[in-house]
Amino acid sequence: MVDATLAIEHLTFLDDGAQLFRQALTSDQLRQLKAILSHLPPDHAGMRLRGVEGLSAFLAADGPIGSCAASVLGVASRPVRTILFDKTAATNWALGWHQDRTIAVKQRVAVAGFETWSVKSGMQHVEPPFTLLSGMVTLRVHIDPVPASNAPLLIAPGSHKLGRIPEENVKDVVRRCGTVACLAKPGDIWLYATPILHASDAATAPAHRRVLQSDFAGGELPGGLEWLGV
Repeated sequence: MVDATLAIEHLTFLDDGAQLFRQALTSDQLRQLKAILSHLPPDHAGMRLRGVEGLSAFLAADGPIGSCAASVLGVASRPVRTILFDKTAATNWALGWHQDRTIAVKQRVAVAGFETWSVKSGMQHVEPPFTLLSGMVTLRVHIDPVPASNAPLLIAPGSHKLGRIPEENVKDVVRRCGTVACLAKPGDIWLYATPILHASDAATAPAHRRVLQSDFAGGELPGGLEWLGV
């Protein structure tokens, strides 16, 4: 059940682990971003991005997107993984409640605490110690309108403070924290604590729901590991 009593504009990163930056991108900046992404295939539900020309300037700490992350992480903030999602009538999936637990790195290096290696879209991923995830933020840049009917992301405010949540406890944590639907307009940016519990229902009125999602970190990795970056 979505908690309608908690207005999304009142969410704060410090207390809730989520914050809305309303109209963070101007109409001109949004057009520029669309042009930068226009060459990508349109029929992919989720596509991991790397080396997309023109995108780095948007994600830099002084850029229109990266500055939102820098407001929490400081000027050392850097994008470390970016995915373009597009939920349509043809790719209208649902996603259960979970925490994001992997990062993308340049190559596999044996370092204590970094476990469960995998390759996604040709990119090396690993689960780092949870304390590292707790120091990261995730931005979702909304290119299309996301009303309640177009599958907004659902979050459990405050769940990011509870550490790694065992799967059998997730439903109880969501019940205790409540649920907020992260509605958005084009140009809005949602900022989240990367470990926050989140989910997504299938859209009831499917339309394009393009979201550029970027993870940001404020430091280097240990033991010779390197962020893959964007």
